Amino acid sequence: MARIALIGGHGKVALLAEPLLVDAGHSVSAIIRNPDHRADIEATGATPVVADVETMDTEALTQLLGDHDVVVWSAGAGGGKPDRTYAVDRDAAIRSMDAAKAAGIKRYVMVSYLGAKPDHGVPEDNSFFAYAEAKAAADTHLRSSGLDWTIVMPSSLTLEPARGIDLNPTEGRSASREAVAQVIVAAVDHPSTIGADLPFNDGDTPVADALG
Repeated sequence: MARIALIGGHGKVALLAEPLLVDAGHSVSAIIRNPDHRADIEATGATPVVADVETMDTEALTQLLGDHDVVVWSAGAGGGKPDRTYAVDRDAAIRSMDAAKAAGIKRYVMVSYLGAKPDHGVPEDNSFFAYAEAKAAADTHLRSSGLDWTIVMPSSLTLEPARGIDLNPTEGRSASREAVAQVIVAAVDHPSTIGADLPFNDGDTPVADALG
């Protein structure tokens, strides 16, 4: 089983993914910025690792990731100031990819969003513009990185229980965070997802069947 570095370990999706990854037999290092979140991580069965990826250079990130087999990026600035969105969702994400490659890690799973692409169509005066730009740049870098990548692309997120997914998504629908967590686990465990974008909504097909 894999040694997984999950960056953004205290996010809503990450906290759902960690116990699933542990139950699947993986060893999970949940990378968090706030040391006060250690207990929440330990409750999932993952190991908390306190590190601020926003401020770490590629060399420091290489050392942080070096003992792992898989990197899962589930971090984000959470909106707010565009400068910080670019610093985390674009720049730190790209450095983590370069660090994974430098550390000899092949597998990288990125949590993005449905519609992420360079021609995303979000107007510059929209508060979502910086995030759309940042994710487009990060995803593009990952695809050309030489890593064994998968990009998880859920639609608008909800707190509803997972019931399955639809890999042929349409606009105006949603995806539960629990389903996103399940897709992360399936992506780690299924080599067939390497080199694939995985856009999805909630649907009726169990994740294991949809990605198996």
